[in-house]
Amino acid sequence: MPNPARPISASTALAGVLGDPVRHSLSPAMHNAALAALGLDWAYLALPVAAADLAAVLAGLRAIDCRGLNVTLPHKQEAARLATRLTPLAARLGAVNTLVPLAEGGWLGTNTDVEGFLAPLRPSPAADAAGSTSRWHGRQALVLGCGGSARAVVAALAELGLARILVAGRHPESLARFIAGCGSWAPGLAALAWPTGERGGTDDDGALLGALAGSDLIVNTTPVGMASKQDPEAARRCPLAADQLQSLRPGSTVYDLIYVPRPSSLLRAAAERGCIPIDGLEMLVNQGAASLRLWTGLAEVPLAVMRQAALQRLEAA
Repeated sequence: MPNPARPISASTALAGVLGDPVRHSLSPAMHNAALAALGLDWAYLALPVAAADLAAVLAGLRAIDCRGLNVTLPHKQEAARLATRLTPLAARLGAVNTLVPLAEGGWLGTNTDVEGFLAPLRPSPAADAAGSTSRWHGRQALVLGCGGSARAVVAALAELGLARILVAGRHPESLARFIAGCGSWAPGLAALAWPTGERGGTDDDGALLGALAGSDLIVNTTPVGMASKQDPEAARRCPLAADQLQSLRPGSTVYDLIYVPRPSSLLRAAAERGCIPIDGLEMLVNQGAASLRLWTGLAEVPLAVMRQAALQRLEAA
């Protein structure tokens, strides 16, 4: 892999990721490795920005000709509001993870999370060239959680031709708002109660077990199972209880947006059931590659270099 370390000069251009917190981000490692491989005199930085300062920071970075920005939590919705223009996808999601400088000034807001999520689910290039029908056409997916990440996941799943997309949420009001917000553009979308507290044969519990058994793709969008320095037990947790895990059908695909630890507790259990596990690292790498293509105008960027840099950064953490 090319050495991402290179001298900073007076002509070095800036790109970066805005968030709060953002020091943990893998994006600088993978983008700087890609920029070095491409021979571009750019530097990509993690830029911590408080919510109250976001508008001023975006204006300042545009004034100094920043070449492109990624946006992470908690700024994705506010960045959409502040962007000069939005792509149709970003407008539909109400969230931006990529900002591209406009020639006339200001920022174009778009969202590459959808493209990143879909990458490991798409047919191989050879199969796609042969006109292979998506293996997801007419099937059922179950999304665990109804937060901001779930909205991008549902938008992605809507492109796969699934017959039905179930969204499980623990809070009925939040779940109802989510379905109302996505229902107009996500066909086959339906809400599913996710039981909390004591369980024991309730109708909601039975419906979730049935959905797990009947789904070809299960996606966890919750943070349950993500490693945390503040909570040593966090990585041991699983969003699904033991009997729910037993309902997973062998051969189904379980996709966890979490990539720390690798594998997550959910993916370890899913693999033991004979399911196909996918973690969120491919989503991260592919959404970053999509952003880099937009900023540089290049049709191809070094995806393998970005993946390797992200893996090395994870291993060193």
